[in-house]
Amino acid sequence: MMSRSITLKSISSRLRKALDNEYYNDSERMKTLLEDVLSDIEIYSEHGIDFRAVADALDDSLVIADGEGRYIYSNPSYTRNTGIYPEMIIGRTAAEIEAEGKIFTHGAAIEVLKTKKKVFRLSTVHVSDSPELGFVAGVPIFDENGTLTHIAISSRPIFTLRALQDDFQQFLSEANSLENRPNNIPVREHDSADDLSSARLIGNSPALKNIWETIKRAAPTDATVLITGESGVGKEIVADEIYRLSDRNNKPFIKVNCASIPPNLLESELFGYEKGAFSGASPNGKQGLFESANGGTLLLDEIGDMPMDLQVKLLRAIQNKEITRVGGTRIIKLDIRFIAATNSDLRKKIAEGTFRQDLFYRLNVIPVHMPALRCRKDDIRVVCDHFIEMYNKKHGRHLCLTEKQYRFLENYPWPGNIRELENVIEYLVICASETNPELNDYMLLGILDQDADSNAELNMAIAMSTISSPAAPPVLSSEESLSDALEDYEISLIKSVLSESRSLREAGAKLGINASTLSRKIKQYGINYEKSR
Repeated sequence: MMSRSITLKSISSRLRKALDNEYYNDSERMKTLLEDVLSDIEIYSEHGIDFRAVADALDDSLVIADGEGRYIYSNPSYTRNTGIYPEMIIGRTAAEIEAEGKIFTHGAAIEVLKTKKKVFRLSTVHVSDSPELGFVAGVPIFDENGTLTHIAISSRPIFTLRALQDDFQQFLSEANSLENRPNNIPVREHDSADDLSSARLIGNSPALKNIWETIKRAAPTDATVLITGESGVGKEIVADEIYRLSDRNNKPFIKVNCASIPPNLLESELFGYEKGAFSGASPNGKQGLFESANGGTLLLDEIGDMPMDLQVKLLRAIQNKEITRVGGTRIIKLDIRFIAATNSDLRKKIAEGTFRQDLFYRLNVIPVHMPALRCRKDDIRVVCDHFIEMYNKKHGRHLCLTEKQYRFLENYPWPGNIRELENVIEYLVICASETNPELNDYMLLGILDQDADSNAELNMAIAMSTISSPAAPPVLSSEESLSDALEDYEISLIKSVLSESRSLREAGAKLGINASTLSRKIKQYGINYEKSR
């Protein structure tokens, strides 16, 4: 690779000399230079490798992104295996595609950008009528200075992996035997409580205080706990706290996301299998996650998505405290503390016939319901402060929220709960102005107002930093919506800029929008402007 780079640089240097007229008046030197260039090209052609031709011939799917996560290449197998054509992703970033959610989700590129490490994930392709799962592996590529330049992502759909039989089962066995599983694999293990924060469940609301009391009473026991709540409320954090305060906090803590493992693999993952249990099974058999958690704690996340046939086996395992491997007869005794979590309404699933009533009652010994963030507004400020401190330290920034900005956050309904709040705070830490708090007010309103006209609003927000005396954003009252506050602020800003401008064209330029858009907004808001034309 290095020799190819040197050869290309040599060719480029010589051609540059020719183009710079250095040898135009010396035909002999020009001839020698061109002969050297030709020689280098012949050497390159003979000894170089056409990596594009190699990648195009692979059976495995391959896509390549640049150092910013923008896709620049996909091979023919990627289109054959996924139905995703090059024009659907080339030139677009992974973040943009995944946010859209129409082509694929849970790809590897975003995690590689974040961690600068190899990533293995279970990704979902959405271009067909029914979503298809596949394993993806993302590999970072660095230059000699350690800068991330490219991301190579290979993948195979589930059905092709299953077709491999022996290789597929061997792959699963070896992958699950690794001591250090990446965080994005839906099975995680803690050998002790040392890695868990002692204050991750943050807040002072009455609801959270009641949850803390339940955790403190239940944690030292072996009683099964069922944690419920909307997505993003922090159910896994509750499980972490139960484990941290338990007598098993120096024993294995294994977390299984039941929704992330394909149903046909979940049984062998949980219960393990014996030698020769099925075609392609590892010749040595395999220990399941129940055995790995023996003596410790097992979290079954998204329990509401567990298939009905496995619910029967889980019920027996909890009741009898024993299991048998797939294809085996030997009884394996268990000593496990079970914790289950779900964002589903299990009682509704019972009525629909998709969840067993007897399993529900077996799990619901100690119920813990995490309320939505909108139901505990008293906690929003302290949670904000926690994330501000965390991300200021991480990104080397110094964000401080104003009283007005806290009120914006406290009046927002937070459909994504704690997870959404954390994302908003990290965005503000990275993108907020350190010298223009009024711009930050407008930016925050824009983030929280999902129906805002993003292009016009963003241009106007950016324009604020160049306006000498911008109108102050309105204070959000307890009964006023974010949309109303944003509209009031826009009217105030437009009036302020119009008063300092000689024409619509000049005012539009200051606001970062064209005159026709500004004229439309003047009519929309009924602003009295005599110079309107």
